[in-house]
This record gives sequence, C-alpha cells and structure tokens, in this order.
Amino acid sequence: MATEHARQKATRGTTVGVVTILCAAWMLAGGPTSRAQAPPAYRVDPFWPKPLPHKWIMQQVPTLAVGPDDHVWVFNRSRQIRPDENGASTNPPRTDCCIAGPSILEFDPEGNLVQGWGGPGYVPGWPGEQTINVDRDGNVWISGTGRGDSILKFSRDGTLLKDFGHRPPAPTGQTPPPLVENNQQTEVFVSGVAGFDFDEDARELYVADTEFINKRILVFDMNTGAFKRGWGGKGVPLGEIPNERVPPYDTSGPPPDIKEFNVLHCIHLSNDGLVYVCDRGNDRVQVFTKQGRYVTQFWIHTSTPARGSECGGPGSDKYGPCGTVFNLAFSPAPQQNFVFVADGANDKVWIVNRKSGMTVGSIGDNGRMAGQFHFIDGVAADSKGNIYTGEVETGKRIQKFVPLSGARR
Repeated sequence: MATEHARQKATRGTTVGVVTILCAAWMLAGGPTSRAQAPPAYRVDPFWPKPLPHKWIMQQVPTLAVGPDDHVWVFNRSRQIRPDENGASTNPPRTDCCIAGPSILEFDPEGNLVQGWGGPGYVPGWPGEQTINVDRDGNVWISGTGRGDSILKFSRDGTLLKDFGHRPPAPTGQTPPPLVENNQQTEVFVSGVAGFDFDEDARELYVADTEFINKRILVFDMNTGAFKRGWGGKGVPLGEIPNERVPPYDTSGPPPDIKEFNVLHCIHLSNDGLVYVCDRGNDRVQVFTKQGRYVTQFWIHTSTPARGSECGGPGSDKYGPCGTVFNLAFSPAPQQNFVFVADGANDKVWIVNRKSGMTVGSIGDNGRMAGQFHFIDGVAADSKGNIYTGEVETGKRIQKFVPLSGARR
C-alpha cells in the first residue's frame, strides 16, 4: 500500500455506453514480482431491486450490508419521507401512493423483498439510522449517531436480542447541555456510533466513535460490552488525543497529513486481520492492526475539500458535503485485492488497489440516471463480486452493479 508520503490523486473513469462506468485504462502492477492487474469493471442493473409491495417507498439509505447468504440488508431512514411522498398514509388517502417502508429491508440476490421490519418506536432506544451490519449467524446489528444512540442486535426476523448500552445519562431540562468531546472516557458513546464491525472469532466489536464529536476507535467485548482497548489517528493512545476539533485548512491544496481523525464514518476488518477506518474529514483511509498499531494510509481525491466553512450537507445552501471517504467495501476474493470507496462529495465509487493504495478507477458520477449517484453514502459487495450502493439526501435508493470482468479478485 502507499506510504503516508505518497498521496495519489484519483482520475476520472471513462463512460462506456449509457450507464456503465469502466475503470481507468491503465494496468497497475501489484509489486515487483507480480503480474500487472487490471481493475474490475461493472454495469448497473437498472431493474434491481424489484418494486416494493404495500405501496412502500424507499427513503435515505446511509448503509447497507450483505449477509452470509448474499442477502442484502438495507437501513432505510423511513422518517425522512416528505409530505409529497406519503399521500397514501393519510385517512382517507390523499393520493394513490405512497407509505414509508420499514427501516430494515431484506432483499434476496434477485432483488425480491424478503421482509421488512423496524423503525422509530419499534423497540426502546431505536437509533437514528446510520449503520447496519450482519454477523455470520445472520443476526442484524444497527447503530445511530444521535444523542443517546447505541448499538442494537436483532435476530433476522426482528426480535431484539441485545442492547449494547454505553449511553450517557439522559439530559434534564428543556435545553440539553452542549456535547463535550472527551476521547479519554470509554464508558459511554457521547453521540452514538458512526460505524462498527466485528471480529467474531475473538468476540470483539470495533467502533468508530461518534461522527462529529470524538475521534477514536474503541474495541469492546461482543458478549459483555466490556471495554478492551482504543486508539486515535496514526495509532496514538487515547490519552494523547486532543479534545478540540480539528481546524479547517487551506482547501487550495490537499489536506495536511495530521495524526488526528476527523469525521469518522466507517470501520471494516479485512480477511488478513487489518482494520480499515474511513477518515472522511481528512480524505483518507487509515489502516491498523487489530491491536491499534498504525500500518499505512491512502488518500482519496485530495482536491476535494475535506472540512471547513464551505462544507454543507443534505438541504444545505453551501456547496455540498465535504470529504471523500464515506464508506468502503472489499472485493470478495480471499485476498481482497480491491477496496471500493463510496465518495458522497464526488458521487463516485473509487476503486483502490488494496496492496498499493492507488486509485485505479471509478464507478458512477453525480446524477439521477441509472448508474449515477446523488449523495452516495453506503457501499457493500457480495460473494459473486456484485456491488450495492445506497444514497441519502434526495437520492433515496439502492443500486446494484454487476461485474463485467475481474470483480472477484
């Protein structure tokens, strides 16, 4: 992979046909003794998934996950439905369609809806929808980034199995006190959980803590919830993480190479035991051992502003979202040769060679046609090399991209 001094700027993909965005036209050597390896290429399946039943309509999809049976689990922000979308929910119905679908949607590989359940009020502590994951037993885990949110574990049919807890005391009074950054305390999630993943053999839960407050990785016992270890950017100990926000920078150049994380957005474990962290506010992915030793980092399209006053978000009158690393997924071969990075600012899936850390191609572009994205936030891959994406803001959809070549590498 690229060292921290070798920042690689991404290049735009080449459009083929109407909806297929292929990778860059060069070949990338995996090492001095490796054969040159072309990046995989994809086409969108415009008929996946199939229409939802019961007049349900999809809403924002911040994340999605693929289970051990290749079923796709989608976190659907049902509370984001607009008045012009839910006319069928009134009594009497104002329009023929629609009704907000459940917050958890399960699809089979052909795009058929298997089931839907969950949503605000479904169980006590239902979080503001942010991250969904599925363990090897088919259990569904979810988290949110709201004040008081934690991680909940369900059976695949929606039975609550575990509330992970670690919530701060509920605020009292009409005006809650402001949230205070404290990277040294490990008892509570100050403002929910941005992302999480499992090491099921070791029974450990890895947490990217709080999207906009703290800036650290925490590891807990999956069964007991006991804290085990944690670290900050570049692997610094928790005690050395400053409790101040990361300052803006001059966006005419790339983000500075600093230690601190900023706007953590995901965490994923690779097959070879490395921990990949989405450091969205620095346009980079950092990689660690499971014990928190810093290994390397790679950069994603550093000409895109990562933080500062010009950064907006859904509904903002500023330029739009900042940062390029919203989520990531690995290609399905045992070596996981490629990393697919969802970039919500550029509305692309960047294809990165996992060994070198170089961006070698992309899928999609900003737009609303099949194969394009508007505010992509989630990405996942199944065992056959298909890629699934989720969009928030007004994108409100999932898409499937089918491999043309090389996608199982």
